[in-house]
Amino acid sequence: MEVEQLEEALRVISSSISGIKWRLKPASKRRLEIDILALCTGLRPLVMVDYGGKMPELQEHLCSVVKLSQKESAILEPLRVMVVDDMIYLLHSQRFAEYIRSSLNSKSELLFVDLERDPPKMFTNEEQSSIAAQFESIQKVFSRVFAADGTHKESDHASYSPTSSVSNEKSPIDEDVASQPLEFSNLSSCLENSSVTIPTLNGWLLGYPVVYLFSKDHIADAVYNLSTKSLRLFKILICRNGESSNERTEELMSFSVPYDLSMGGKNEPWAEAFLARMLAKLENCKHVWRSMELEVSECYPQAIVL
Repeated sequence: MEVEQLEEALRVISSSISGIKWRLKPASKRRLEIDILALCTGLRPLVMVDYGGKMPELQEHLCSVVKLSQKESAILEPLRVMVVDDMIYLLHSQRFAEYIRSSLNSKSELLFVDLERDPPKMFTNEEQSSIAAQFESIQKVFSRVFAADGTHKESDHASYSPTSSVSNEKSPIDEDVASQPLEFSNLSSCLENSSVTIPTLNGWLLGYPVVYLFSKDHIADAVYNLSTKSLRLFKILICRNGESSNERTEELMSFSVPYDLSMGGKNEPWAEAFLARMLAKLENCKHVWRSMELEVSECYPQAIVL
């Protein structure tokens, strides 16, 4: 994928934004461009769009831009819009399918922070808990909804239930996905009968190596336990090729870990492995991105909404 092709894809996105009269602020438009470049170059399989307006207008605008842009650019054809409750995401269908498959095959790469206890505890998915088991069932729902080739697999994906992760019968989520256009998925129903919360699902969907885990019955405990702790904030920063040397670096993603559960990435196996995976992705698209770095800062206790 050449730089010129990507630049043309961004021009198509810009034209589509103007065509539907979406009044995006300059900072939001730049954020959307960075996110789309990250998806198209393989740095991320999915991003959350928490800028550019509120639902349902944000969904309408994003779907319209994607649909219009796909008519003009083959590079943008794999892009899809996904909604879970009030969260809206933009994903690259093939890479997202690959990411889901990799997640299920490499459980040890994902760490959970149990926010139901004080102080929080970190553990792997191999140390199964009831809520972690439910979370894995939801992962399997996504693996069936998004087939290996990155398209909707309408006839062979399973519905989630608290007691069974696989069902051979049609369920509401099957019907919902089957009736939706290819460029859009609403998977809100996957959480309806589960104790898993949106913050936990988001942590995994967004590719964080550490995910906060707590059930819907313990949201107040999670808020208290996180709000009363100092945090380490991990940021992956990137800079594009061809940009002026005076241009600031852009944030690719960020996540936090309770201060007492992290050493700030130094001599920390999970952080080193995560950065190594990100740098390996960068090697495949260094013609687009000039640099990548991990920045770690401290954040003192503050009110947090989950």
